[in-house]
Amino acid sequence: MDIYAQAVAGLKEAVTAALNNAIAAGDLPEAPLPGFIIEIPADNKNGDFATNAAMAGAKSFRMPPFKIAQAITAHLDLSGTFCERFETAGPGFINFFLGSDFYSAVVKNILSDPEGYGSSSFGNGEKVNVEFVSANPTGPMHMGNARGGALGDCLAAVLNKAGYNASREFYVNDAGNQIEKFACSLEARYLQIYKGDAVVFPEDGYQGADITDLAREFADIHGDSFVEQGSETRKKALVDYALPKNIQKMQEDMATYKITYDKWFFESELHQSGAVKAVVDLLCDRGLTYEQDGAVWYKNKQVVTEKLLKEGKTQQYIDNLELKDDVLIRKNGNPTYFAADIAYHKNKFDRGFVTLIDIWGADHHGHVMRMKGAMDAIGCDGSRLHVVLMQLVKLVRGGELVKMSKRTGKAIQLRDLLEEVPVDSARFLFNTREANTQMDFDLDLAVTQDNQNPVYYVQYAHARICSIFKALAKDGVTPRACTDEELALLTAPEERELIHHLALYESEIIAAAKDYDPTKITRYVTQTATLFHKFYNACRVKGDDEGLTQARLALCDCTRAVIKNVLTMFNITCPESM
Repeated sequence: MDIYAQAVAGLKEAVTAALNNAIAAGDLPEAPLPGFIIEIPADNKNGDFATNAAMAGAKSFRMPPFKIAQAITAHLDLSGTFCERFETAGPGFINFFLGSDFYSAVVKNILSDPEGYGSSSFGNGEKVNVEFVSANPTGPMHMGNARGGALGDCLAAVLNKAGYNASREFYVNDAGNQIEKFACSLEARYLQIYKGDAVVFPEDGYQGADITDLAREFADIHGDSFVEQGSETRKKALVDYALPKNIQKMQEDMATYKITYDKWFFESELHQSGAVKAVVDLLCDRGLTYEQDGAVWYKNKQVVTEKLLKEGKTQQYIDNLELKDDVLIRKNGNPTYFAADIAYHKNKFDRGFVTLIDIWGADHHGHVMRMKGAMDAIGCDGSRLHVVLMQLVKLVRGGELVKMSKRTGKAIQLRDLLEEVPVDSARFLFNTREANTQMDFDLDLAVTQDNQNPVYYVQYAHARICSIFKALAKDGVTPRACTDEELALLTAPEERELIHHLALYESEIIAAAKDYDPTKITRYVTQTATLFHKFYNACRVKGDDEGLTQARLALCDCTRAVIKNVLTMFNITCPESM
């Protein structure tokens, strides 16, 4: 039960009734009711809610907004709402002030189901696929994967809290060009062990030390038995050995990062099942391909242009995009990554997912429109595919950019980060900046155990509340259920500001789910901690009035519940002492 939503709905009904009554009484002319909103004023001195109904009605009623506001308020009945009074301001705003019933109802609502508080049926159980990280299995995971992992996992958690049925998925690109390059790189390093520098390393090969390490491990097991074998046999043996090891490391890294996927989907399955060929055939049958230079091309430019024109975009806008067609089947007969990607997204829709959310690096922005267009082209709804583009992460220590690991002296990998930075810090801090903004990840801040570190600050608020209960228990004070009269004693500005904020939790969850932005929730819970500290410093919890003491304990308990609710949802430790 969302008390805040009830308050908004009640006010909307009251204002609508006042408009109708004003028209019936002749105070307003006959006219269609204006569309208006109930909002929270920027400054709470102007009330807890405000409506723009008078301004919105100026055109249809042909009257000054202030006169309309007077007509509305003359017929405004707040009984049945959570508000106790109103006042007009400025050109015609009507401001509303909540009564004690609202604050009491919020506290009782939270304490009735602390763990479930904030949950809703907003998503109606809609099946959503959240695909994130999906790192190339040919090498170690990097900083972008660290940010994408925290973002994707917490987004899925928010969606589930908002009533969606979200599934976490990792797409393993274990086929195609990158695997061939992986194989050639391994082969060269393996042969160099026995033939030295006479073996030329591929110009576009993977240069990482991990390739050399895997080749040496293979050699330790098999010796030179594959040196005289044919290249294809040798490469297959090397990939069959190395690829599962890399995938296992990725799974271990994700587990260390507290991420559990519902499915690890392998690209090879699409090729083996014939799904890639089937989707190419489908596009051919629809007349959306052509052959050129021995390759099969997809008419991306035509498809996307038609899509954008239907959306109202101008030809000049489209021309500036410099759209190009894409190869589906190379002249050697092998499908491209794009062909496999179309088949993969079709597979997700075929599995019953209504909405697909992909988290990609910002360098993939050009791929978004063509993938949406391809979904439309094969008969899926491209508008149901949503891509969250994620900007780069820069690691900073002591104000300086960091590119190398202190431990290995090489480029920093996800594993290096998780060895240096607490997982809780990483998960929280990567969700403090919206995905579409570049981020400086401060390594010094991430390991700091003081209030400068946002996750520590929030965890400390939870621990502080726990310590309050422990201290009062020693004094013989035991929390109990409060009466409405006792909860009505919570009238201090700091108390009401905190309760009002706690009331917003469910609406914040829904907003974060709608915008695919879990950073809204990290900001919300950080503000929760701030408002709690403000309340605690202004209002003594244990006082001479036993009823007020119990009411303040109830408020402490509500705050503790919401903080724990958020941290648990984001799989972050929620300590009771620090």
